[in-house]
Amino acid sequence: MNFLNKKIFSIISREARDSNVRAYVIGGYVRDCFLKRKSKDIDIVVEGSGIELAERVAKELGVKVSVFRNFGTAMLKSRNIEVEFVGARKESYRLDSRKPIVEDGSLVDDQLRRDFTINALAFSLQEEDFGNLVDPFGGVKDLQAGLIRTPLNPDNTYSDDPLRMIRAIRFAAQLSFTIVPESLDSIRRNRERLKILSFERINDEINKILLTSKPSVGFYLLDSTGLLDIILPQLVKLKGAETMEGKGHKDNFSHTLQVLDNLAETSDNLWLRWAALLHDIAKPATKNFEPGIGWTFHGHEFIGGKMVPKIFQQMKMPLNEKMKYVQKMVQLHLRPIALVQEEVSDSAIRRLLFDAGDDIDDLMLLCEADITSKNEKTVKKHKNNFALVRDKLVEVEAKDTVRNFHNPITGEFIMERYDISPGREIGIMKEYIKNAILDGVIGNNAEEAVALMDKKAAEIGLLTKQV
Repeated sequence: MNFLNKKIFSIISREARDSNVRAYVIGGYVRDCFLKRKSKDIDIVVEGSGIELAERVAKELGVKVSVFRNFGTAMLKSRNIEVEFVGARKESYRLDSRKPIVEDGSLVDDQLRRDFTINALAFSLQEEDFGNLVDPFGGVKDLQAGLIRTPLNPDNTYSDDPLRMIRAIRFAAQLSFTIVPESLDSIRRNRERLKILSFERINDEINKILLTSKPSVGFYLLDSTGLLDIILPQLVKLKGAETMEGKGHKDNFSHTLQVLDNLAETSDNLWLRWAALLHDIAKPATKNFEPGIGWTFHGHEFIGGKMVPKIFQQMKMPLNEKMKYVQKMVQLHLRPIALVQEEVSDSAIRRLLFDAGDDIDDLMLLCEADITSKNEKTVKKHKNNFALVRDKLVEVEAKDTVRNFHNPITGEFIMERYDISPGREIGIMKEYIKNAILDGVIGNNAEEAVALMDKKAAEIGLLTKQV
């Protein structure tokens, strides 16, 4: 047991004794002790009332306790440690729901309902055997062997609570463990049960897979078990490579996962990882073979950007600023790549800075991750070119401050200066000045903008005041 938390365990042990109940540390905290991983979440299972024991422990510690009577649980926090108490229980399930029928049970009953053997480990908090391990299903052996296995028949475990199928994959990805063959086969057999889950629960696990050090592990498992077809079928459509007239294209599914892994080495930004996952999502819809040229995917970045809100809506993810960020990254992901293929002009850099804004650094990380060629010379060439683009970004930004561009000419200013009412001329003028600044015709300042505006106003016949 991790004796960094010996004080709180001793208090729980004493209060359990005085309450005439038995208490155990169970689940992830115990697993992480064996894996030598830090854990601030402690689960306590009680043969008796978990809520009553939590209230006694909270009083002794002088902290507040949050009680959730509908779930039979209680939670308290002490020195950045979160402790959750629950009464030992046994569960049974109906075929049409993942909500169990719950009854009071023993420690063994509670361990039987756990998802995996490595999460069914428990430490005793009784005075007579304090700290002793209770491991009825060989969880420690599975930890040592790096195996994900269910305590019961996997068909029962996964059919009862289908979220466990994704959790198995998430743990395999997080811990670099292997799901035992009979468990993998069971996931394939029970994959349709996933449809009874809410996407909110599914997304939580998908996000955890995305945040692993090598997310492709989880997504290849999701694909091989058939779960990905249910969760994100658009991604599955990226699979496959086709050849015509001797010209082929790469498998965009494996390419996407390689980009995701590359990005994981440089950024832990969850939403940038979502952008990597979706950056080529529209390639199946835009794939075309042009004789003499080969395979093209024209406009896949724009079509992909339009698909992002639909995918977020489909997966019941919030249509908020995070979604707009992912959409922008998908729409812009080819822009820096285009710049490395030609001489980089200040104008092109200004427009990229204007469109990307404060997300330009994230965009560059995504574009660099998008280099997946197996040709080392090609990779080196692109990386060197991207370094030049980065230098140019710094140079132009320092000179022109375009990243947070604000047009020095407003609609109100135009109407007042030329004594006109709202109309299309105002939009034409603002766009003209914006483009002039981005193209380097004038500097990003009001003086030059007004002078050019007056010149343009004369050309299009606006009546001016005496200025």
